[in-house]
Amino acid sequence: MTRFSPRTAPLRRAGGLAATALLLAAGPLTVAAAAPARAADPVFTLGGPAETALHPYAEGGGAPKRSTAGITVTNPADEGYEGGFTLTFDLTGAAGIADVTFDPGPGVECATKGTRSAVCTGDTLAPGLSTVTGLLLGAAKGSEQGASGTIRVTGEASGATSTPHAAPFTPFTTRVTVGGPDLVMRKLPFDHEPTPGQKQQAPITFANRGSRDADGVVLTLRYSRGLDIPQRYSNCAYTTDETWTTARCSVEGTFEAGATYTLAAPLTLEATTRAYRDLFVYGIQEAGTVPRAASAARSERGSGAVLRAVPLTKALAARGVDLEPGDNEQEAEFRTANTADFVAYGDEVSGAAGATVAVRLGFHNDGPAWIGRIRSGGSMAAVDFTVPQGATVISAPKGCRGVTAEGAYREDRKTPAPRYVCPAPTTVRDGGGLDLSFGLRIDKALIGAAGRVTVRGPGLEEAGLPFDPKPGNDTARVVLNGQSGGGPSPSPAPPAKGGPGAGSGKTPSAAPGTSGTGAPGTTGRGGGSLASTGSPAALTASVTAIAALTTGLALFAAARRRRKV
Repeated sequence: MTRFSPRTAPLRRAGGLAATALLLAAGPLTVAAAAPARAADPVFTLGGPAETALHPYAEGGGAPKRSTAGITVTNPADEGYEGGFTLTFDLTGAAGIADVTFDPGPGVECATKGTRSAVCTGDTLAPGLSTVTGLLLGAAKGSEQGASGTIRVTGEASGATSTPHAAPFTPFTTRVTVGGPDLVMRKLPFDHEPTPGQKQQAPITFANRGSRDADGVVLTLRYSRGLDIPQRYSNCAYTTDETWTTARCSVEGTFEAGATYTLAAPLTLEATTRAYRDLFVYGIQEAGTVPRAASAARSERGSGAVLRAVPLTKALAARGVDLEPGDNEQEAEFRTANTADFVAYGDEVSGAAGATVAVRLGFHNDGPAWIGRIRSGGSMAAVDFTVPQGATVISAPKGCRGVTAEGAYREDRKTPAPRYVCPAPTTVRDGGGLDLSFGLRIDKALIGAAGRVTVRGPGLEEAGLPFDPKPGNDTARVVLNGQSGGGPSPSPAPPAKGGPGAGSGKTPSAAPGTSGTGAPGTTGRGGGSLASTGSPAALTASVTAIAALTTGLALFAAARRRRKV
């Protein structure tokens, strides 16, 4: 028996999500919903590539080239599974076709049992998708070009809590085939620091360095919001979302092993007026091997000419899986000299002591550039909100974290904070932004109590916005009981629905029970007050007012009766 140990020590990823009880104040009567019963143990799903191509066996000797197939497990639960699991690999279908060894993930051990089977064991499964082991696959000695076989994976988990039996796994089968095309995309020499409006030619060029011809190819072009390709080809399907435009172009023909191809006419790549930090990704795959994207149903066909590829060099000498998928794609990153004006806005509301109010605050991007960290995925900016004196935050948008008055980390996550930091999404479109709603309780009705709203860098150590040419409008105020008596807000107004600020991507949402505004029982804006029905203090005030009114009416009626007597 050959044994394989993990490359690293077992690493357990925290998968537990703390359960938080949320009280929804919807009126004088609140009904608490019963907690749902514990769900049954999850069904784990095994997965991996449907097919893997193997480099043909090198008869001349030397180290064989190996292909890798990652075997994954999907745990649909929100928490990690602990209690042990076993995966069994049936290798009989690939005997004489593939030599299989294992590259286990953290906390996993694998052992082969001859050439017909193998077993991998582990003690935990993180929530979501994780790779359990890699299969290192090489063509077996004596295998022929085009030979194909299967590897079947099954699994079981012990330690199930809600049933006496092992938690189930769905089995998985992957196919291995000797030989195949190897489509390689050539990297293009772009100017990576263009100016807005600059156009560059993109003569897409690729080669087939494999052992078999490719029967048709699919060219995939993905470019972020600041870039554009004006051509719209009739054999391309186009899909656009908040960040990307994706074109999938089906190019017919036989692309011979050993030959190099280029487009009949080069593409044009343009840095638009909104360009700032952008990516262009261009890749090539054999037709029939590209999975259908979930967004394909929303795609639109181009109305222009047919995109064609013509040979640059002829082949040196049938459809198959690509031998080296890692070289099918290239990407280019662009840093365009451009600016984006982030404008902060606040609010002005009024209310008596004990009342609950909702305040809107945030920022909008007046452009011209869109801003994003699409490679790293980090936030480009944050909204920093200092709470007005005499008020307490009772609901904050999801994703906002409370900090100290100085902006430092705060251990206490349960009690209201004097200051909140809310990260912006990874991308902020031109005309987009971040709209937030906080629920405040007015503890003391101070005239003109003001809080500060600032849009800044994502961390205190990077507080500036290097792309923003107008730092003077990065700050606004939230005013409680201002002396304006319902006059104009002391800070820029929030964008109207559907205008600037809309379509900003993912934004922190209002807390549950806020009716979309961030606080139950809100007061009116600009000094007008609306009685609160969700706050205990406001409810008490309402009952007191009704009692006083009833008493006054009774005294008035008694006085009239005395006058008549």
